Amino acid sequence: MGAGIIFYFQRATEPSLAWTVAASGVSILAIPCVWRWPILRAAGLGLAFGEAGFALACLATSRAPPWVVLPHHAILVAGEVAVLDVLPQGRRITLASPSLDGGPNMRRALRIRLRDTDESRLAPGDVVEMRALLQAPSPPDYPGGWDTQRDAFFGGIDGYGFAIGPLRRLRAGGESGLTALREAVAARIIAGLPGPPGAIAATFLTGIGTAIPASDRAAFEQSGLAHLLAVAGLHIGIVMGLVFALTRLALAAWEYAALTWPTRKIAALAALFAGGLYLAITGAHVPILRSFAMASLFTLGVLTGRRALSMRGLAMAATLLMAISPASLLGVSFQMSFSAVLCLIAGHESARPWLLALGQGAWWRRPVLYGAGLALTSLLAGTASLPFAMYHFGQATLYYVPANMLAVPLAAFWIMPWGLAVLALMPLGLEHLALVPMGWGIQGVTAIAHSVAAWPAAILPVAQSPPWGLALVALGLAWTGIFRGRLRLAGLAPLALGLAAFVFVQRPDILVGPDARLIALRLADRVAVEQASGLSSFESQAPAHLWGIAAAGFDTAGPGLVCSASACRATIRGQVAVLARDSAGIDCSAAVILSAAWLHAACLTTPVIDHAFVQRAGATAIRLERLGPSLTTDQALRGARPWVITAAPHLPMATTE
Repeated sequence: MGAGIIFYFQRATEPSLAWTVAASGVSILAIPCVWRWPILRAAGLGLAFGEAGFALACLATSRAPPWVVLPHHAILVAGEVAVLDVLPQGRRITLASPSLDGGPNMRRALRIRLRDTDESRLAPGDVVEMRALLQAPSPPDYPGGWDTQRDAFFGGIDGYGFAIGPLRRLRAGGESGLTALREAVAARIIAGLPGPPGAIAATFLTGIGTAIPASDRAAFEQSGLAHLLAVAGLHIGIVMGLVFALTRLALAAWEYAALTWPTRKIAALAALFAGGLYLAITGAHVPILRSFAMASLFTLGVLTGRRALSMRGLAMAATLLMAISPASLLGVSFQMSFSAVLCLIAGHESARPWLLALGQGAWWRRPVLYGAGLALTSLLAGTASLPFAMYHFGQATLYYVPANMLAVPLAAFWIMPWGLAVLALMPLGLEHLALVPMGWGIQGVTAIAHSVAAWPAAILPVAQSPPWGLALVALGLAWTGIFRGRLRLAGLAPLALGLAAFVFVQRPDILVGPDARLIALRLADRVAVEQASGLSSFESQAPAHLWGIAAAGFDTAGPGLVCSASACRATIRGQVAVLARDSAGIDCSAAVILSAAWLHAACLTTPVIDHAFVQRAGATAIRLERLGPSLTTDQALRGARPWVITAAPHLPMATTE
């Protein structure tokens, strides 16, 4: 099913929905005809589920509202506040069903950052208006990079912007619903525990992490503790485990209940109920949906006396999420969370005899068993998710095992219990009694993150790997997780080949950003970058992700690069590229001409990569060959899909429904 979804998103053109659904139906109806033969049955089931995944992805695309063209000038935007995000500096709102200049409501949402000086009282449900500058979602920063337009398309976002005028509240909302509750809880936590600890506490308890300072977030990422800031299996597991233990302890203290009631099943139901509440208040994102699906299967196993944690349960949870949101399969959250759980189940199953033997005997073996189990869990989960982090983020963290061994117990036995106490005391207005000790624990985890991130070579840049390499990694992990015995070892071959896939990639020599405001040259001993001011951090990091090396500023000193006032002439593997800053810098003898300005080259045989070119083709990677430059454009890789925004899109105007 996942392979069918991936095949759909790798296409360059949109398939016919009618033919796709028809082919899927025929495959399903053909299964009974081959059921008698095991090999044909397996092939038929695989084909049917693959086509079902393809059809579900195609159906999800057809149901998504199309793009609308956003104006390039300031415009009056009005709409209902769906989400209110508190940032380290300022606030950001998401407007549902917005209208532009009083026109009809749009079907997609707009995400707008308010002015830092705007202190208007806001709550989800309020209807507001402001004058703002808007822009469509940005294309990938380099060919093969992360597709933010696809994310926004399936996330229901039409564009982003920032307010340039004061915000006016036209109508106050009822401040009801789960979204309003999340916002209110997060606001009270941040008010009661100011600074970064309050922002991290709000993340733990509501999933709203926009107020975390960039320096703290970077420390968590570089130390391998980023999963603590993404509410997922660890958090809901701690919540449900605490409720399960407390409920069973309370029932065990009541003699009648302990002797006559099924206390284990009652405690499991209470834990599931608490997990559902935690799911609702944290926003029901993909990682916690996956975790709650697994928790539901775990509870079902407890109630029916069946095995609670298994590969079958993990597959059922993955199938459910892929059916609900096929595009989530491409997200790093889905890939990292499912790979980690798969390896945890398989690894602990293999190590169970050794762990049981370690825990038997003298009293000191129990703490040793706990430490060994924690180290094994950190090693399995961190190693399983590392290839996906390397692919998506272009970096590898090395010290995730010691960091998790120090931080996870603190989060599990101190931060989250006090966090549950915060939620319990909040209706009484006494949450500050639990917020203070919770803040102590958060300060400890933050100190661990900063300390580990400061260790030598805590983070290593990794060059871009091809998609087929990540697919082989996923296949190898699935194989080693599902099969047992010596057959499991066969999964190591695709796993090793997938990890080494970046070796087989021919790296480009030049990268031109999607708006020609970034031009990077891969010289013999360094990366030289010329970029415009105001470039986003993601786009400025594109050369590092593409080549796996830290990009420096544009340094004219050194071999391979000679600059004048009008142009820079770069010699790369014997070929010449000219970066022209004005029309006088054009050199027709070059292999390729680069320009961040609107130039019309007189050279008819030399490719000119300028602002007009990348507007049509998107980000462009260039490899200089003896027979001429080889160009790879973002437009060629992504093709003509509904979520791809071209330079001259044939879309309805924003004033239409």
